Amino acid sequence: MREMTLSPSNNFQPKFQNIPSKQLNKIITMRSPIQFNKRHSFRSFSIKNQSQSNQTPVSKEPINVPPLVVVGSANADIYVEIDRLPEEGETISAKNGQTLAGGKGANQAACGAKLSHPTYFVGQVGEDANGNLITQALNDCGVHLDYVNVLKNGAPTGHAVVMLQSDGQNSIIIVGGANMSGWPLNLEDDLQVLKNAGILLLQREIPDSVNIHVAKAARNAGVPVILDAGGMDAPIPRELLNGIDILSPNETELGRLTGMPTNSFEQISEAVVKCHEMDVKQVLVKLGAKGSALFVEGEKLIKQPIISAAKVVDTTGAGDTFTAAFAVALVEGKSKEECLKFAAAAASLCVQVKGAIPSMPDRKSVLKLLQSV
Repeated sequence: MREMTLSPSNNFQPKFQNIPSKQLNKIITMRSPIQFNKRHSFRSFSIKNQSQSNQTPVSKEPINVPPLVVVGSANADIYVEIDRLPEEGETISAKNGQTLAGGKGANQAACGAKLSHPTYFVGQVGEDANGNLITQALNDCGVHLDYVNVLKNGAPTGHAVVMLQSDGQNSIIIVGGANMSGWPLNLEDDLQVLKNAGILLLQREIPDSVNIHVAKAARNAGVPVILDAGGMDAPIPRELLNGIDILSPNETELGRLTGMPTNSFEQISEAVVKCHEMDVKQVLVKLGAKGSALFVEGEKLIKQPIISAAKVVDTTGAGDTFTAAFAVALVEGKSKEECLKFAAAAASLCVQVKGAIPSMPDRKSVLKLLQSV
């Protein structure tokens, strides 16, 4: 998958305005945040409520586990289905076109909620139809929207053009819009939920300065931070790397970060060593069709093969699904091996459905697949 990011420059700083969640109270019961060297007796992978539909949001009842907090982007994904990418200077016709909710942050939040884990999304949308599309999609998934900001400065909701080929592979161009515009300077002061989070998920489709502030707030609260390296095509600031616990790149992103080749697993391993030298102690590498690998400095490498999909329809959102599912399993106290397998199952189901948020699997489906492998 290839991505480009186009981001407007905007120094306007609006006040934070929350979207009220229609079906929840703002307070849920939480425990203290986890540490990676501790095991917690959270609920097992079994679930009681196994019925879901597109019309019925996931339950947002209070639950005694620390929530997943996702700070990141929200995009309207404009899908165009094509047989092949156009050549330079060439115009081709698409077989179909559709606009769906997406964005790496929104995708990961939707995945967490659909896996029946309490999930908060912190992000920004414009005061427009695409913003309504995204917030409605997240609400339908069961995401808590108490910290979503609707910009009043005219910035449009971020959007992306997804060129989806017949083999399920895609190329994506991103326009930052509200994702890159006017984040409040005192954001971390408003996020009381972050202090009680189980894990914080970040990506790189919002300004690095926002990620740095939020990562520092999480670290001060003892909350583990996972940074998905996808999004911005620029070096990751050392200040941001210093504030995270796990870095999660794919091979391309790992190569871009380290300046090293990543064409073979041996080269990937060498690039991860460079990450360790940059004080990133845990690196979760997404390897596409080759699975995934978790490198923890001083510990044995853990590899997870893919769980084969019956048919690959669309790979959009597969990496976000993997990262979010890994985080859910981790905050629920599973071993790293179990986390990788749970994430692989979720990603396998994701690629069998078109769209990002629409393809996020529910917990029942993931558990059913795990029972069959």
